[in-house]
Amino acid sequence: MNKEQALELLRTHKIRYVLAQFVDIHGSAKAKAVPVEHLDMVLTDGAGFAGFALWGFGMGPQGPDYMAVGDLATLKVIPWMPGYARLVCNGTVKGKPWPYCSRVALQRQLDKLAAQGLTLYTGIEPEFMLLSRDATGRLGPHDPTDTLDKPCYDYKGLSRTSHVLDEMVDGLRAVGVDVYQIDHEDANGQFEVNFTYADAMTSADNFVLVKMAASEVAHKHGMVATFMPKPFSNRTGSGAHFHISMGNANTPNLFMDKSDPNGLALSEMGYHFVGGILAHARALTAICAPTVNSYKRLVVGRSLSGATWAPAYIAYGDNNRTSCVRIPGGRLEMRLPDAGCNPYLVTAAIIAAGMDGVQRRLHPGAPNNQNLYELSPDEIARQGIGVLPQNLLEAIIALEQDEVVRDGLGGELAAEFIALKRMEWTEYARHVSDWETTRYLEFF
Repeated sequence: MNKEQALELLRTHKIRYVLAQFVDIHGSAKAKAVPVEHLDMVLTDGAGFAGFALWGFGMGPQGPDYMAVGDLATLKVIPWMPGYARLVCNGTVKGKPWPYCSRVALQRQLDKLAAQGLTLYTGIEPEFMLLSRDATGRLGPHDPTDTLDKPCYDYKGLSRTSHVLDEMVDGLRAVGVDVYQIDHEDANGQFEVNFTYADAMTSADNFVLVKMAASEVAHKHGMVATFMPKPFSNRTGSGAHFHISMGNANTPNLFMDKSDPNGLALSEMGYHFVGGILAHARALTAICAPTVNSYKRLVVGRSLSGATWAPAYIAYGDNNRTSCVRIPGGRLEMRLPDAGCNPYLVTAAIIAAGMDGVQRRLHPGAPNNQNLYELSPDEIARQGIGVLPQNLLEAIIALEQDEVVRDGLGGELAAEFIALKRMEWTEYARHVSDWETTRYLEFF
């Protein structure tokens, strides 16, 4: 899209403001509303922000402005905000790309692939819950009849929330996010919106837009759309599985090989990419599961429905959803990321880990198609299967020790991420919960 086409789009849809939008280190959308008459400013110098007011931008109050420079190819109207359009921005400071910007970090990794003639494609499957508060303030599914013990794919649960989902999907499809499937997921009030895969940057941009649409359309209807990884202890958490493939000018999917003797239709390059992901899985966990709450999802055990769908083991398999990597045939499904992740950082880290496997020709070994949830810890150890970190501190230590993944994010951003997440862990560790008070108040 050139500038003339952009102006025509804005005129046609009677757009008054352009949101100069980016994400902070947590993946949360940030923006300024810029009158369309000043679009040039966003496309050249950028919209200015005080970097110290943002999470994870490596700035103090004495620092220069963080300038969000628009990527014109991302300009889209926002159907749920009449009169507004969204322009995704890259961060610059004093005219240079800012290494603490998540989108800049991903672009750097994509540029490395492009230099080898490669393009990464991803399809992201975000899950979320539609909740509301009762008279006592307690959160639960907005639909009070959504109470089944095993509600996945439930027709009634889908039907009774269809007006909200329909408005959300209509808005996304209207701006080119090709939603092709919606379903009620395994927890009460939980849904998944699937949109067509694309190049990795477009998919990350679209994932952020899905979160923006879900939160605002739900709010309009008196609901809370939450992408919190694990809101309820006895229900499944919300994931954001990444489907991954690689192409070049001659071959649309370099991970596909229908002659694969393992029956996974996976090429040698695909196996090596898996090998890299598994070799760096513990460090990747810090990026893919970036909150204290994330580790309530990544545990071995049963939810009320009898399943968790979240990986706890460093393994891969055919259609094995108990492994952190599933091979649905000629592509990878990375099951580790949760709905609270920053998609730009996850993608950058996956590229770094996977391509390290390709460059070092790491093979992941034979696929594991057992139900790993049913194996004892001793059996897991005997088979040489690694276990993912079981809390945020453990994951952060693994990231600190993994030079490949840190370099994939960029040294400055990785250090900032680690520092912030250590602070988050410390705050959590010092918090006295209701569980502790109930258990220990008169225990002694």
